[in-house]
Amino acid sequence: MIKVSDTAKKKIIDLMQDDGFDAAQDYVRVGVKSGGCSGLSYDLKFDKTKGDDDKIFIDNDIKIAVEKKSFLYLAGTILEYSGGLNGKGFVFNNPNASRTCGCGESFSL
Repeated sequence: MIKVSDTAKKKIIDLMQDDGFDAAQDYVRVGVKSGGCSGLSYDLKFDKTKGDDDKIFIDNDIKIAVEKKSFLYLAGTILEYSGGLNGKGFVFNNPNASRTCGCGESFSL
C-alpha cells in the first residue's frame, strides 16, 4: 500500500485540476524507473485510465495506480509534499530504500 499525506493530497488535487484531471475519478500513477544518481528514480504523473497490470490503492481520498513491477519497490511508501526552504516538491518516504540521493528523487535497495 502507498499512503498519501494531507499536504500531498491538497497539492495533488490542485495540480490535477490545473491539468484537467478529476481527483475523484482519475489516478495518480506512481512508478519506478531506472536512472538517477542512486540507481532507481520515482515517476509520478496523472492518468485517466487503469492498466491491466496496475494495483489500485485509495488513501486519503486519492486513487493511486502502480504497475505490479514497481509495487515491489514502493510497498509501504508515504507520499508527502514539501514546500519548505529545501525546495518544493513531492517526497517519497520509502522504507525499502537502503540509500537515497541528496535530492530524494532516486534510491537504491
